[in-house]
Amino acid sequence: MAVESSPPQVTPDGRVELSDVRPIEDSRFFNPELAPVPVEQRTWTTYNFFALWMGMAHNIPSYTLAASLIALGMDWVQAFLTITLGNLIVLVPMLLNSHAGTKYGIPFPVFARAFYGIRGANLVALLRAFIACAWFGIQTWVGGKALHVIVGRLAGDGWTKASVVGGQPWTLWLCFFGFWVVQMLVIWRGMDAIRRFENWTAPLVSIGFLILLGYVLVKAGGFGPILHTGSKLGWGPDFWKVFFPSLMGMIAFWSTLSLNMPDFTRFGGSQKKQATGQILGLPTTMSFIAIVAILTTSGAQALYGEAIWDPADLASRFDSTILVIIALISLVLATISANLAANVVSPSYDFSNAFPKRITFAMGGLITGVIGILIQPWRLISDPGIYIFAWLGFYGGLLASVAGVFVAGYWVIKKTRLELADLYLDGRGAYWFNGGWNWRAVLATLVGSVLAVGGAYGGPFPVDGLIPFLKPLYDYNWVIGFAAGFLVFLALKENTAKEMTR
Repeated sequence: MAVESSPPQVTPDGRVELSDVRPIEDSRFFNPELAPVPVEQRTWTTYNFFALWMGMAHNIPSYTLAASLIALGMDWVQAFLTITLGNLIVLVPMLLNSHAGTKYGIPFPVFARAFYGIRGANLVALLRAFIACAWFGIQTWVGGKALHVIVGRLAGDGWTKASVVGGQPWTLWLCFFGFWVVQMLVIWRGMDAIRRFENWTAPLVSIGFLILLGYVLVKAGGFGPILHTGSKLGWGPDFWKVFFPSLMGMIAFWSTLSLNMPDFTRFGGSQKKQATGQILGLPTTMSFIAIVAILTTSGAQALYGEAIWDPADLASRFDSTILVIIALISLVLATISANLAANVVSPSYDFSNAFPKRITFAMGGLITGVIGILIQPWRLISDPGIYIFAWLGFYGGLLASVAGVFVAGYWVIKKTRLELADLYLDGRGAYWFNGGWNWRAVLATLVGSVLAVGGAYGGPFPVDGLIPFLKPLYDYNWVIGFAAGFLVFLALKENTAKEMTR
């Protein structure tokens, strides 16, 4: 039976809060940042969520995601179709998992405790955290490259052709680390600083991409040369061979947020506000950046004879210094906005969840930044094939199995009902399971992950796949991982339901 010191308070719109958190404050699994957000502090509006998505979606990796499909041989129609479909698919588990954040005011790692156990939640939280660290590093690297081009236009060849250290000009490393420090200063000020930053940058982040597109359109002579550039793949077997793994990569791009959106929706003013903001925000902003990136890259292909998928490299070829600086300053702001929201908030909570009494939100952000450097992000984004098929595809399959467990547990088994105080209890309560672990959720995740990515091939993986007979499944990694995690956890439904309610 659930242990609760006093009944939770339920608002007319269904949001739940604890009337008194003092009885659980001494638990080693509690700290103020992981605590349920009081209803009066859940103030985010539809615009806040829309602005959040505009800030997260409009960044250089989003651009390169779309541009890389052109580099892989798709035409603009095929690339736009692949990206739009991927975003519509990932929006479904994202909205399903967002519900718990708004209803209970809890972040992602605390939500995970309901299915993996109080201790077991650290398994998926840290998995999500390390992926976010890598993304933080990638965003910081591409932002630093854009900053390097800006300074180079002002300082001249002495800057851009500086002596090489570690395979890159030392000036590029300086921009990379400078960009890193600026982001650490913002995250150190907490969630409210991030929200304010998102609000004022959201309307501005499109400027840089539109400048890139406008310049290419003028130089290419309009849309004609761009829209008439044919697909190198056609619509036959060659296209479908690339389409399905690319679609999994598009889904994987936001699969991290499909898990940890409760980190943001816990501040939602209502379910309608968070859901509407996300529905208006994710598909529209990603479709916009996709079409801009696709047209710009196709135009660059017509102009320069190659698909330049890195906007900083493309901008460096522009004749106008003023256009380069305006465009890339906008892209730098966009990248900071996206990085703080998408890749620092979640791991900050995740690391704090692992050691609630020792790691604060700000300290978790600092850990994220350090790991983001150690992962060497410049290698992950060095090639469009590795970027989509190896990096995005592999981690997308891993996280998909976790999403499957979440959706099965919260919507099917628990029917959205959680015992809020029990999520913080040490050694007792509904979510202690066996020593703080629910082995059934772990098993479902393991099975889903092996089926999804066991056949990984290409890039750093063997040509025949890690597990050869699973290779055919890897092209559908996200779908396989989600379905397997969902179905295996439901197959254990009867026993799991008993444990979760005892």
